Amino acid sequence: MADPRFFANQGPHSLGRLAEICGAALAANADPEMLIADVAPLDVAGPGDISFLDNLRYLDSFRDTRAGACIVAPEHAGKAPAATRLLLSAEPYKAYARVAQAFYPPPPVRAGVHSTAVIAASARLGEDVAVGPCAVVGEGVVIGARTAIGAQAVIAANVEIGGDCDIGPLASLSHCRIGDRVTVHAGARIGQAGFGFAPNPAGHVPVPQLGRVLIGDDCRIGANTTIDRGAGPDTVIGAGTWIDNLVQIGHNVRLGERCIVVAQVGISGSTRLGNFVALGGQAGLTGHLKIGDGAQIAAQAGVMNDVSAGETVFGSPAGPIKDVFRQIAMVRRLAREGNKGND
Repeated sequence: MADPRFFANQGPHSLGRLAEICGAALAANADPEMLIADVAPLDVAGPGDISFLDNLRYLDSFRDTRAGACIVAPEHAGKAPAATRLLLSAEPYKAYARVAQAFYPPPPVRAGVHSTAVIAASARLGEDVAVGPCAVVGEGVVIGARTAIGAQAVIAANVEIGGDCDIGPLASLSHCRIGDRVTVHAGARIGQAGFGFAPNPAGHVPVPQLGRVLIGDDCRIGANTTIDRGAGPDTVIGAGTWIDNLVQIGHNVRLGERCIVVAQVGISGSTRLGNFVALGGQAGLTGHLKIGDGAQIAAQAGVMNDVSAGETVFGSPAGPIKDVFRQIAMVRRLAREGNKGND
């Protein structure tokens, strides 16, 4: 259960209301007027809490739970304790996410500019913007309505930020245009110069990085992630793309819409990803690649070649996941046979 010092519970909610919120069906044993006070994991939930079962690894916890209510797929409803009321959903995890949002919605923006913030005279702030302590907003900056700028964040000259955004503390933004409803977590760096240079024995020659970073609506940028501006073409993050913490995105990279990029991924310059691409943690992509729509890059994969739409690749160097698993199995079999010969 959430610590009330950090998270404000907006409950209780009736079971019927929660079913409406998450699109679940009330099971026959569920009273729509039953009040639920909070969300909680299966193993600690009590009679006033709602929980969920999605991963079948937790089936034993589901059987033993004391939760007053639970969201579960219909095929597992028969495994619930008799006292637990059920909300039936084909996608329990997504349904739980919506229920949890009802109990713990994002806190409203407290509009106003802190007395220690530095705001350039030519900056334009929309209605109900919040600017935190020691933040810096440069000349010509445009910030949309209800956007929050965290403490000590730096918004460099001429940056444009849309409405309903949340720019975390110590983030720095330059040479970029940000859409609406974008979250940039603490310490992210957006728009710094890309790593472009002409090699030279007497000292490398820097190539001016003359592009921007363009981030679409509804994106999330994780803490301490860096997104370099383009060298000439822009670096582009498509609408609805979510990027985890500690990700490095090089200059001229283009991510399509609704991609998922997990922590510690590195994407080298000028690589292009289609829509709905998923990159597992610590995957590395070399430059100038094309990754097709819906491709999946497994964790720690080293991608050196283009990946077709819908393909899943694994390993380093990365290859089609079935081929790589066959190679691993073959190597293990050869190793076993070699060991038998040494007996």
